Amino acid sequence: MNDIAIRTSGLTKSFGNNVAVDHLDLEVNRGELFGLVGPDGAGKTTTIRLLTSVMEPTSGEAFVAGHSIKTEGERIKEKIGYMSQRFGLYEDLTVIENIMFYADIYDVPEKERPPRIERLLSFSNLTPFKDRLAGKLSGGMKQKLGLACALIHTPEVLFLDEPTNGVDPVSRRDFWKILYDLLKEKVTIFVSTSYLDEAERCSRIGLMHKGKLLVKDEPVKIKKAIGKPMVEIWLDDPRSAAAVVGGVSGVANVNVYGDRIHALLDSDGVLPAVMERLKDESIHIKDYRNILPSIEDVFIEMVEGASGNRGGGAKHEQ
Repeated sequence: MNDIAIRTSGLTKSFGNNVAVDHLDLEVNRGELFGLVGPDGAGKTTTIRLLTSVMEPTSGEAFVAGHSIKTEGERIKEKIGYMSQRFGLYEDLTVIENIMFYADIYDVPEKERPPRIERLLSFSNLTPFKDRLAGKLSGGMKQKLGLACALIHTPEVLFLDEPTNGVDPVSRRDFWKILYDLLKEKVTIFVSTSYLDEAERCSRIGLMHKGKLLVKDEPVKIKKAIGKPMVEIWLDDPRSAAAVVGGVSGVANVNVYGDRIHALLDSDGVLPAVMERLKDESIHIKDYRNILPSIEDVFIEMVEGASGNRGGGAKHEQ
């Protein structure tokens, strides 16, 4: 178990008739960045609350940093950092005062605080803002401060629940850069996100839907798992085109991305029929190319395939 930071076995959480986490079996290696990916309501937040011993499971078991979530919750809390969706920053305290407050909570020794705080401020580029009230920070800076507070006690495992939700693209990029730097220090990072493009940044990911883990693997392996060709087509009217292409025999799924569509085909031989149908409907084709499916394409195919509701030109935009 030494190389495993997180292990779950049949982990389940129900709220009445609603099963939020459904028999989750998962292993996360020490020092890896694991992403739990899925839409709102998939069970991501409940999973993290279970793993951080904030919530008790209905059934099943999990071990975090070698400790049981059912019987050793306090030991786990000593070894983890947890940044929830609504991290408890105090807006009437300054940046440095917030960090000091969390140092008190985690009983960080007084002599160790100055070097740790200086490093975290530098690490998160918050040094110039250390005396600014947290309430006066931008959304991206608040997230960085939340991360600094979660790291003040040097945790073995870091849990981040949708840390970049609602944050601008530049701040999202900066936040992920900080996470990559943490990986160099062998911190295990477990992050949940509804941004499927962020899955590409993780060592491994798990795609979650309605409490179930559909698949878990490296992003590139998951993208190849469909085993079918995909074509990306640029058009003047992608929505109309998606409806047309979705009706072609041999097209497994169609999704709209801005000014283009992604069409998943049963075989390469379906492509000529797709092009012919678009021409018949007088839809102008600007360009096309064969591509590897995106994580979002794979997720949609798995969800719709499981429900028997493929195709139809559903719109899924980045």
